[in-house]
Amino acid sequence: MKLEKALAQFWNSAYSYFTFGEVDMVPTVEEYTALLRCLRIQMDKVYSRAANVLTFTKKLAKIIGMSEQWVTARIKQKGENKCIPWKSLRGQILAHPDTKKKVDVFTLSIYGLIIFPKALGHIDEAVTDLLDQLDRRVTPVPVILAETFRSLSACRRMGEGRFIGCA
Repeated sequence: MKLEKALAQFWNSAYSYFTFGEVDMVPTVEEYTALLRCLRIQMDKVYSRAANVLTFTKKLAKIIGMSEQWVTARIKQKGENKCIPWKSLRGQILAHPDTKKKVDVFTLSIYGLIIFPKALGHIDEAVTDLLDQLDRRVTPVPVILAETFRSLSACRRMGEGRFIGCA
């Protein structure tokens, strides 16, 4: 509920986009939506972390189209978080026979390595939670933008810090 209230204060209903100070987020929303191929997603459903979700292994196997055994053999523990090395996913982007799965693995990699990095060269478990929602036709775009803005604002207030997004 707090997230919805926070988002509501930045929503410009007259033009149907988010405004943060003098910056409108329309191009960014469009870019995220295109990257994730969310064009047919029901825009009235917004991502939120569910209480009863699949295990990391099962979600990752579903997203990348590999067996749970393949995934389990490659999962690493980095601090408190489970991750999968980028090296394990890179080959899937090039070799997977299913084009949709190639795009899913590529999207998972971009979000895990660039937008929400936690462990260098690894994709964190929290990123799979987000991408798992895409199969349910739920758009994560507003949440990603809100978390990006929140994290960048916190870094600016502190005068330093590393952007870690919502992962």
